[in-house]
Amino acid sequence: MTDLESRALLPAGLRDILSPDAEREAEVVHRLMSFFGDHGYLRVKPPLLEFEESLLSGSGTAVAHQTFRMMDPVSQRMLAVRPDMTLQVARIATSRLRSAERPLRLSYAGQVLRVKGSQLRPERQFGQAGLELIGSEAPMADAEVVVLVARALAWLGVREVSVDLTLPTLVPAVLADHGVQADGALREALDHKDAAAVVQLAGTAAGTLEALIAGAGPAERAFEILDGLPLSPAAATERDRLAAIVSLIRGAAPELVITIDPVENRNFEYHCGPSFTLFSRGVPAELGRGGRYLVAGREPATGATLFMDTVLGALPAASARERVYVPLGTPTSVSDRLRSAGWVTVAGLEMATDHLREAVRQGCSSFVTPEGVVRSTTERK
Repeated sequence: MTDLESRALLPAGLRDILSPDAEREAEVVHRLMSFFGDHGYLRVKPPLLEFEESLLSGSGTAVAHQTFRMMDPVSQRMLAVRPDMTLQVARIATSRLRSAERPLRLSYAGQVLRVKGSQLRPERQFGQAGLELIGSEAPMADAEVVVLVARALAWLGVREVSVDLTLPTLVPAVLADHGVQADGALREALDHKDAAAVVQLAGTAAGTLEALIAGAGPAERAFEILDGLPLSPAAATERDRLAAIVSLIRGAAPELVITIDPVENRNFEYHCGPSFTLFSRGVPAELGRGGRYLVAGREPATGATLFMDTVLGALPAASARERVYVPLGTPTSVSDRLRSAGWVTVAGLEMATDHLREAVRQGCSSFVTPEGVVRSTTERK
C-alpha cells in the first residue's frame, strides 16, 4: 500500500459520500424539511458538540454508551459528540424556547456520530432528519407524528411504508404487577420472542408475557389478544391509549399498514409511552423510529427521527441531469439560458480545438456551438 493510499483510509463505519449521492442526500433532506415546515414545524440547528453533562443528562444516559467524548481545550471541560439529535432539540425547547407557546413543533436535520454501528447499519456516522411535538399529552399528537413522517416518506417516493407500534412501558407494568424483576436474561428473551425462555424466567408473569409475544402482528389481531388479557389499571391505560392512537392513524391514513409488537423495547430506552418504527417492504433496515418521551423529565413530548442512509436506499434511483460543455469564450447569457432549461453547465478554462473530445473528457454528453447544443450524434438543441 502506498503512502497516499494509506492516508486515504478511513476508520471503520466512516466513509466519503461522493457525487451524485451527496447531492441526492442534500436534496432529499431539503424536501423533508420543507414538508415538515409546511405542516407548522420550525427548523432548528443544534451544534455537533455539547458539554458532556448537558448532552448526557436525564434521558441522555440511554445513549451514553454510543457517545464519543473529548476534552475542550478552551473550557477544559468534557465535550460529547451527539449520537442522536432528539435530546438536543429537547434541550432547546426547555432553554432557548422555554417561553414559546405549546404545543411546540420543531424539525431538524444533521449528522450524528456513534461509537459502534449495528449489524443492519454498520455506519457510525449518518444523517438524521426528524421532528418533535412538545407540550401535548393528547393521543392526536402521537398520531400526527406517525402520519406526518409516513406521508413524508411516501411523498418522497418510498413505497409500501408500514409502521410497527410498541409500548415500552407495558412489559415493566406487567412484571411489576407480578413482582418479577426484569433482568437482562428475561429482557433478551422477550426481545428475541423466545417464549420457552420467557416461561422459565418470568414466574407468574409468564402466561401474560406469552400472550403478548403471540400478539405481535397486525393491529387488529394484536388488540384481540390485548383486550382479553387481565391487565392492571396502569397497563390497561397504556393499552387503551395505544388503541386510541391507532384509531386516529386509521382515520387520517387508512392506507398505512400498522402492526403492533407489545414486547419490543430495543432502542426505546428513554421512551415512556407509545413508540414506533417505520419500515418499507424490501428494505432490511428501519427507515426511522420515534415515540413518546419526557423533556427534562417533566414535559410531555413525542417525535420521530428518520435515518437518511436507509431512506435514500429505499428511494427510486434519481435520473441524472445532463451536463453540457461550454467552451471558453461562450457568452454568459448562453450558460444562463441552458441552466434555466435544466442543464448542468461545465465551463471550459482553456481554448480547445476539439470540443467533442473535451466534452467527453469532462463527462458531458453535449457541447455548445454558435448554432446551439450539439450531442455526439450532431443533434441540434
